[in-house]
Amino acid sequence: MAARPAAPVLAAYALAGLLTAWALGTTLHDGLVEPGTAAAFGALIAVGELARWGASDGERDPAPLASAGALAYALLGQNAGHATRHGALQVIAVVVAAALLGSVPHVAVGRGPSPDQAARRVLTVAFAAVCFQPLYNSGHLDAWFGHGPYFAFVLLLLLVLTALCDAVVAALLLYARTRYPFGPLLRDELRGLIGIGSAVCATGTVMALAVAAAGLWALPVFCVPLLLTQLAFRRYAAVRTTYRQTITSLARATEIAGYTQPGHARRVAELSRAVGRELGLSESELTVLEYAALMHDIGQLSLLDPVPAGATATLPAAEQRRIALLGGAVVRQTGVPADVAVVVERQADPYREQPLSARIVRAVNAYDDLAEGSPGPGGSLSALEQLRLGTGRDYHPQVVESLARVLARGCLTRVPPG
Repeated sequence: MAARPAAPVLAAYALAGLLTAWALGTTLHDGLVEPGTAAAFGALIAVGELARWGASDGERDPAPLASAGALAYALLGQNAGHATRHGALQVIAVVVAAALLGSVPHVAVGRGPSPDQAARRVLTVAFAAVCFQPLYNSGHLDAWFGHGPYFAFVLLLLLVLTALCDAVVAALLLYARTRYPFGPLLRDELRGLIGIGSAVCATGTVMALAVAAAGLWALPVFCVPLLLTQLAFRRYAAVRTTYRQTITSLARATEIAGYTQPGHARRVAELSRAVGRELGLSESELTVLEYAALMHDIGQLSLLDPVPAGATATLPAAEQRRIALLGGAVVRQTGVPADVAVVVERQADPYREQPLSARIVRAVNAYDDLAEGSPGPGGSLSALEQLRLGTGRDYHPQVVESLARVLARGCLTRVPPG
């Protein structure tokens, strides 16, 4: 049975749903103000949603053009020198309706936006619109800042605050679902703003200012840079995906050759990444950890006789170190970052001398070896108990307890072989 969403997730969904219902109901009752402007921005947002084709599941913002268009509409005060009169509720209604229209083809093939993404879009656009529209429509912004560089600075500041709001909401939703430490999750979201997030904020600001000065004809002109940026990010993501698939294939060499059990490298990599999240590693550190965990047994290919069942955790310490050093030498020849080779080389060192990533790989590898050697419902508990008994010298106590918490959230089940 699927787990029920946590309270923060339900609260975010409820707030987004209430805002959407209120905005749509009010807009349908009162009618659209300046329908031409609303239609132009709605078309831009719909095209942006359509352009999410080819987006990978892990992309931070799979529809940056739609996000930039939504933010620009939320911060729009003038159209070709004439003051606009739409309010925050109409902004939310237009953004939601356009996003739904643009998502129809994706939903039809089962790749529509996730509920979390939809809730974030509503909440962040509502934040920007509520911060800007009442102040502008009341004349306060015009009186305080005019329409010169100070006004542009105010728009940029509001977009930065909106991006921070989105990062906090995204981190809270992920924290509620995974219970990983909130601080590192928020740090990763904030780091993500440096990439496509900064392009979205900049484009949203420029669009709002350009439409204010030149009218709606400015929209297609300023869409092109962001579309090119989106294409570049998609290419970069495709290269990273291919790179990871190559490393995964290389890691399977030990399984194909009969040196390790089927699925061992993948299980160790998935568990290591989860433990790393639990311990607060950043996204870049988690990538190094995952690659090292995938390739941690590559040194066994240099052995004349395979280790029984590939269980290096049961070998003498000197033999474990020799295999680790051989593995590190192999990894250095593959072109992966040197940090990955360091983790592979040091996975068999005494834990007090290891970097954190090597401590994680050592403990998770031992857990999988021991649990695989003890089939049955009690295998996981028995393996964890042996790791706890080895915390005096072999395994870092904090890593072992983090592993136990990760396994407890999964009801102490392991990824099956294959």
